[in-house]
Amino acid sequence: MSLHIYDTSARTIREFVPVEAGRASIYLCGATVQAPPHIGHIRSGVNFDVLRRWLTRSGYDVMFCRNVTDIDDKIIRVSAEESVPWFVVAERNQRAFTWAYDTLGCLPPTVEPRATGHVPEMITLMERLIERGHAYASGGDVYFDVRSYSEHYGKLSNQQLENMRPAADTDDESCKRDPRDFALWKGAKPGEPTWPTPWGLGRPGWHLECSAMATKYLGPTFDIHGGGIDLMFPHHENEIAQSQAAGDGFARYWMHNGMLKIGAEKMSKSLGNSLLIPEMVQKVRPVELRYYLAAPHYRSSIEYSEEALREAAAAYQRIEGFVTRAAEVIHDVDAHAPLPQAFADALNDDLGTPQALAVVHEVVREGNVALAHGDKEAVARLLAETQNMLDVLGLDPRSPQWRSAGSDLKPVVDTLVAVALEQRKAARERKDYAAADAIRDRLTEAGITVEDTPHGPRWELGR
Repeated sequence: MSLHIYDTSARTIREFVPVEAGRASIYLCGATVQAPPHIGHIRSGVNFDVLRRWLTRSGYDVMFCRNVTDIDDKIIRVSAEESVPWFVVAERNQRAFTWAYDTLGCLPPTVEPRATGHVPEMITLMERLIERGHAYASGGDVYFDVRSYSEHYGKLSNQQLENMRPAADTDDESCKRDPRDFALWKGAKPGEPTWPTPWGLGRPGWHLECSAMATKYLGPTFDIHGGGIDLMFPHHENEIAQSQAAGDGFARYWMHNGMLKIGAEKMSKSLGNSLLIPEMVQKVRPVELRYYLAAPHYRSSIEYSEEALREAAAAYQRIEGFVTRAAEVIHDVDAHAPLPQAFADALNDDLGTPQALAVVHEVVREGNVALAHGDKEAVARLLAETQNMLDVLGLDPRSPQWRSAGSDLKPVVDTLVAVALEQRKAARERKDYAAADAIRDRLTEAGITVEDTPHGPRWELGR
């Protein structure tokens, strides 16, 4: 079975057939950097990181472009509130996003363009649209004329033009031919950053930048455009309109991840219920947070709760426990071992991570049985299958990403625990079981779990 994905624009699952055989191009709407990221933002990063990893594992050469919107109304508003330059706000928060993506194990994008670095490409796109009669300059602004594209406008979001609300992206609606026309370029205002254009000084509109950057790095027609379902209208609808009206094929597939909610509301900074990444990785380890975000199907909504987070962490720890115990027996893992067919089928069926993780847990159960029976050959096979599946999901506990966590303190902790275990061993040998139990209890209080095995005691930090 080849990869099939749900295409939002077609409202059905379609077989993935790339523009160019053997290559896959992905554009992901990245951060608007007016504030640091919460887990709702990073869910998108994790979901599309799994897609990228699976395409790579499936043999594709993947070009992954994730943009940064480093200038828009929100950034300018924060800049004014804090009395700092707009670029200070943008830089600070872009670094926070980069840290969050890295902390949760997302591979770096092939390219990560900033909007402000692509004004020449935006000017060219506006000129093409004006020449074709799909855009017009007015009062220093440039607008897309939605009625000029009315036959196609609204198809992604399944709306009729006459039922759409006004774009509400200007202070003076009289500048527009139609209230639903959206701004490609905004004329200069006092105190705002500007760039020169044939229509005067100004700054980019939100939608224009993505079309300019996507086609610059991926070509006029590329494979997959991704982002949160909340971006479908107006942002993605407007990207399609301005790109295709200019003559580009643009994205062949549209993938949208679901929202992360608290109660009945979408998680957002405006609601004041954001769960920022530094706070979250104090509750669970980064790899456990990644498991929590990757485990549900990417198109589903997640209802956030502390209980669900703890359950996800416990589920990952069961996987990790098998990998750790098996690696003590098997030292060379076959990185090229075939994946279980059920795992591949699950991911090929619209990136079905819930079913894929069910396969992982089933293999782990078999592995634990093999460990209990001392079947070293079966343990080797099942460990290889488990680690290879986890590598696709970005969850392998033995990968450098996760093994390096806390590496600065690990040698110290190793030494101290080893001393305590030696003391415990000596106490047991002299039959002072009360002293041995007391040492173990003190280790448990410190968050260190000790397990006695036929090969001697093994320990791990409790979670």
